[in-house]
Amino acid sequence: MDNLFFCLNATGPIFLMMILGLFFRHIGWMDEEFASKMNKFVFKVPLPLLLFGDLATVDFSEVWNVKFVIFCFIVTLICIIISAGISCLWKDKSIRGEFIQASYRSSAALLGIAFIQNIYGNAGMAPVMIIGSVPLYNIMAVVVLSFFKPGQSKIDKEVLKKTLKEIITNPIIIGIVVGLLWSACRLPFSGIPAKTVTSIGNMATPMGLMAMGATFDIHKASAKAQPSIVAAVMKLVGFAAVFLPIAAGLGFKNEEIVAILVMLGSATTVSSYVMAKNMGHEGVLTASTVMLTTMFSAFTLTGWLYILKTLGIV
Repeated sequence: MDNLFFCLNATGPIFLMMILGLFFRHIGWMDEEFASKMNKFVFKVPLPLLLFGDLATVDFSEVWNVKFVIFCFIVTLICIIISAGISCLWKDKSIRGEFIQASYRSSAALLGIAFIQNIYGNAGMAPVMIIGSVPLYNIMAVVVLSFFKPGQSKIDKEVLKKTLKEIITNPIIIGIVVGLLWSACRLPFSGIPAKTVTSIGNMATPMGLMAMGATFDIHKASAKAQPSIVAAVMKLVGFAAVFLPIAAGLGFKNEEIVAILVMLGSATTVSSYVMAKNMGHEGVLTASTVMLTTMFSAFTLTGWLYILKTLGIV
């Protein structure tokens, strides 16, 4: 029972925040436009500052782990390849790009950091996991969405260049890199600047989760049911079932294994829908998968965390 309560305390507040956002939209305090702007603000200001603040105050040698970064990169790449292989089951080629992206692309930054914060009180190994996986998430999303774009059979080089530029200028990546450099140089971080950064960073989780909840539309979850369900099962259960035992066998535990769980088994990121729409896809399959994974990740993440806690890995 203690393990179960530990898991519920880690996952419960996250999804209650999302439900609160859904409630605020229902009563008219938040609309989709407001939630979209709030989500964009979170990714540009509080979340990068949260990551910077967490990394700037720790010992660089304890945070940076080359083995962990390489593992995250290789596993992400394998997940993409598996998703591409399974996408061949769908006769409709126009949905394959959306299926691949929705199957592997996690909400690593927002949901992941919130999840780890609730357990350990800080971002833990999430920033290092983001470096190993998120750039690859974005680049491969452009590749598959371009290649499987309706009416197109080659990669859009201009969009790929734009994506590479966006990765380099991504506020979250910048916050992580600056935080790591700050820690490596052992620069002081205290007093008024530290308190200001901490105060702004603390807004990231509640604002981001409420914005995500406010954009939730349960009706979209019923569209493109079969491929969406397959993508959701892969995202929440399949990849974690395959790679978590491998991660544990390699000696990863505590913050590392939880960060890997987030990478493998958290909900499909909302930004995958935005990218699919902007690149000429219908977006229905992506939206459905986002809704399904967001809805059921409350149960699957709790279940995975319970298993890891019972086995003494976290």
